[in-house]
Parts: sequence; C-alpha cells; structure tokens
Amino acid sequence: MSTNREEFNLGSHIGEEQVAGGPPHEHPSLGTELRGYIIGLVLAAVLTAASFWALDEHVIYGPGIVMALIVLGLAQVGVHLVFFLHLTTSPDNTNNALALAFGVLIVSLIFFGSIWVMYHMNANMVPVKALMQQRGG
Repeated sequence: MSTNREEFNLGSHIGEEQVAGGPPHEHPSLGTELRGYIIGLVLAAVLTAASFWALDEHVIYGPGIVMALIVLGLAQVGVHLVFFLHLTTSPDNTNNALALAFGVLIVSLIFFGSIWVMYHMNANMVPVKALMQQRGG
C-alpha cells in the first residue's frame, strides 16, 4: 500500500483558486501558515493597544487624535486583509481584490449618500419657529 505525502499535508487550502490547466500550487506547510497567523495576531493586538494608548496618554495633540485613530484603524484593516484573508498581489487573487473593491464602493455609496441626504433634508426643513406660527402657537 503506497501513500502520497501530499495526502497528509495539514495546511488549509479550502476554497483556494487554481488556474485551470496550470501547474499545481506549492502549498505552504502548517508551520508557515501558523507563523503567518501568529504574526497577524500580534500586529493586530499591537495596533489595538496603540489605539488605546494614543487615546489615553494625551501624547498626541487633541485634534490629531482622530487622525491617529483613523491611521491605526486602516493599518489594522491592512493587517487583517493580508494575514487573515490572504489578499495578495498574485494573479490568483484578482477576483478577491475586485470583490473587495466592489464592497468598498457599495459601502461608500451608502455611507456618503446617507450623509448627503441627511444634510440636504436638514437644510430644506422648515424652521421650528415658522412651524409653530403655522400651528397658531
């Protein structure tokens, strides 16, 4: 009874895209994948701790705290995309990158469209004083 070594590869490759008719991918070992997850976890924890530290220690000038938190949040999004969602620049990830870009577009349209509608509704509302005069109060 002969066994193939690749049958016992414990790495997680579920849902991995492969080019039809192309050469098989070289799968990373379990140790390599685990190291990537641990590095991602440590970076995410450090960025979270840095956010709380920046807010609590008053080292950053007051109005700059919001910008620092935005930068740290975007850095954490990048860490999650690379280390946990495995979004890379390889040709196999083109569909994933396009799906992410489409998701960002839709969320941005909903968010900024809602802000735009609320702003214009507020600008076009009847002032309370005029509304009270119409009611006779």
